[in-house]
Amino acid sequence: METIQGTPIIGKEQIAKAEETLLRYKRGKANLDKRIIENEKWFRLRHWNVIKPEGKKEGDLEPVSAWLLNTITSKHADAMDNYPSPAVLPREASDKAAADVLSEVLPCVLQQNKYKKTYSDVWWYKLKHGTGVKGVFWDNTKLNGLGDVDIRKIDLLNLYWEPGITDIQKSRNLFHVELWDNDVLKEEYPQAKAQAGVSALMPERYIYEENIDVTDKSAVVDWYYKRRVGTKTVLHFCKFCNGVVLYSSEDDPEYAERGYYDHGLYPFVFDVLYPEEGSPAGFGLIDICKDPQLYIDKLSAGILKGAIMATTPRVLVRGDGKINEAEFSDWGNPIVHVSGSSADLRDDVMPLNAVALPDGYINLLDWKINEMKETSGSRDFNQGGTTSGVTAASAIAALMEAGNKQSRDMLGISYDADEQVYNLSIELFRQFYTDARSFRIVGQDGAEKFIAFDNAQIVSQQQGVAFGGGIAAKAPVFDIKVTAQKSSPFSTVAQNERAKELYSAGFFLPQNADQALAALDMMDFEGIEAVRKRISENGTMFQLMQTIIPQVLQMAAQLDKEHGTQLAQVFAMQFQQFAGGGANIGMQSAEGEVNSIGQLIGTTAGGARMQAARSATPQV
Repeated sequence: METIQGTPIIGKEQIAKAEETLLRYKRGKANLDKRIIENEKWFRLRHWNVIKPEGKKEGDLEPVSAWLLNTITSKHADAMDNYPSPAVLPREASDKAAADVLSEVLPCVLQQNKYKKTYSDVWWYKLKHGTGVKGVFWDNTKLNGLGDVDIRKIDLLNLYWEPGITDIQKSRNLFHVELWDNDVLKEEYPQAKAQAGVSALMPERYIYEENIDVTDKSAVVDWYYKRRVGTKTVLHFCKFCNGVVLYSSEDDPEYAERGYYDHGLYPFVFDVLYPEEGSPAGFGLIDICKDPQLYIDKLSAGILKGAIMATTPRVLVRGDGKINEAEFSDWGNPIVHVSGSSADLRDDVMPLNAVALPDGYINLLDWKINEMKETSGSRDFNQGGTTSGVTAASAIAALMEAGNKQSRDMLGISYDADEQVYNLSIELFRQFYTDARSFRIVGQDGAEKFIAFDNAQIVSQQQGVAFGGGIAAKAPVFDIKVTAQKSSPFSTVAQNERAKELYSAGFFLPQNADQALAALDMMDFEGIEAVRKRISENGTMFQLMQTIIPQVLQMAAQLDKEHGTQLAQVFAMQFQQFAGGGANIGMQSAEGEVNSIGQLIGTTAGGARMQAARSATPQV
């Protein structure tokens, strides 16, 4: 990759080819763009515009029910109840200190990026359209020019990739197009060529309630592409507008050889709900539930129309009849004039009775509603409602967990996408955190501490001469473990009930540690590792006390024998108090021989006091 002196690598010819490629990619995803725009109408309860594009006719009933919207909101609530929490784990013991610091720094950076809002927005998009996309960038303007990681939600309408690929990283090019106001564009990039009017590069747009004028906007393209440099693939970035290069990393001496991002990956993470073959994008809940929603509303329209007809009195009147039709049709008029005898009226007027709808149509409507619930996995107890008199919180939580298989599957795949976001963020730390910055860390006990962090601990380190004579370099590698921050009140109640059951069963008695650990090996619940650790610590402390207490009593008895004190008796009474009545400590004789030591219920506080007693013994 050589550059002719004075000639940029990315010029008008390269931009023209990039625009041709972008238009080809845009044609390739035209059906996806159309589906996304249509799905947005369904989500906004404007689906009658899709069902009847010719428009509403006089007398048509177009009821709109929100069963599909309720399905999406239920799944979104599941996602927010299981908001991810990252933990950084080292691959090697020497990297543990760096991993511990990253575990504290990464949540701070996510909080500064308002990641919970981004997480929520991406989940809305994913449930509606089948694919949520997060962009992980470096923003030089953050922190007063110091720069920081920027995580954003990306609209699929603005993103273009090579048709036919399933892994976004295998696309030859990747384009992200945004509309900029021409005055803002000229202010930030004076060399830009602003263009009035709509261009072919502009992305597709949703059908908005308000009228959006794009005549004074221009399409600004972020073009990401990969180049092979020796044995390494590097990522380059070019921003252009209307054929004019605004920035090119290949023409930037700082990034010409190394690439724009050292990790060499496109900074976009795709989170797919239901995957499709031949595309990195998938389909969502609207795609599988809009057919039941369609017939729910059509059946509702027919049933409502039948009900209106049945409750609206209608009569047949002869054209040459003798009834004053104006007075007859006015229900507020108490007098209706007729001409002729009343017997003639039977021939002039005949009631027209509407046929009542059979109950089968109502049952069919209920069946379509239940079909949507079953298809989407949004049954009543998934939303906290039950039948058959189930009212206990623990029972509702158990039913919710049993029925949340689909939600757990969705969340598991989503956590993989979040893991990619966290890894890309760490790679940006590694590349750009050359200057130390301060973070406020709030511990579990609410205590605050401040730490300074830069990339010194995570950048590549030279390891000496490699095979072939080159200098070997090694960068710390980290694994990300993503866990859920459970916030469902029913899940919290279930966890509390489980803790009380374990306590009542004697799991936390130190003498039962081995049995409790064996039982935990056959169990699985949130927080089981913390429970296993606490039980193991209790058992270890119990074994330690069983070993130390006889030695302490023997030493005390020996001192009693030499100095005439009664330390052994005092210590035995104290150990019984520490044990809470669970030990049986006796003295065999004045010589201090220990007769028996029962099982002690060890606690951390009791162990600390026992150690204090032991350290005080030599001072007698």
